[in-house]
Amino acid sequence: MKKDPMQNPTVLRQTPSQTVGPFFASGIVPTQYGYSGGHRFPSLFDGCIADDAAAGEQIELLGKVFDGDGKPIPDAVIEILQADSSGKYVRSWEDRLASGFRGFGRVGTGTDPNNEFFFQTVKPGAVGAQAPHLNVIVLMRGLLLHAFTRAYFEGEVANGSDPVLSTVPAARRKTLIAIREGQRSGRQIYRFDIRMQGADETVLFDA
Repeated sequence: MKKDPMQNPTVLRQTPSQTVGPFFASGIVPTQYGYSGGHRFPSLFDGCIADDAAAGEQIELLGKVFDGDGKPIPDAVIEILQADSSGKYVRSWEDRLASGFRGFGRVGTGTDPNNEFFFQTVKPGAVGAQAPHLNVIVLMRGLLLHAFTRAYFEGEVANGSDPVLSTVPAARRKTLIAIREGQRSGRQIYRFDIRMQGADETVLFDA
């Protein structure tokens, strides 16, 4: 009779495969999700990338992450890395304290009734020859690796000569443009929806 490998601890079996999420949102943004241990293990980052006193144009970025059927994804996590209003990235904790600008933010889509994400920040300055932009990372159920994209800003003259945006086929560049949507509390609102599949799939970049 063949022995059951489970009865022999020296026989190692392949573990089940699993994809990322949706469990991880409460782990990396516990405060947002009301995780009961949040008072002891608070979120390291949230949707506030820049304080009200940070230099530059105060803006708010909002959007949804859509699946191939055009439905908003309720368990995605969005991360943003950006330069400040002068085109410089945060290099130290001292920089962050002096400027009120963190340079990085992270939020989930699962606690908003419309599954939207929100970031409070300042409009970044140009980085070298690159137009003002946000570096965007998407994590969600079914993705074994992070997805990387960028959000540029509607109406920026420098968009036409940006070395990265210029590599994208002209017909698809619109998927990388954050659109102005009025103002709220003195902040310019930009909408940047991310479509993971479909005819208007957002352009994703290699890491």
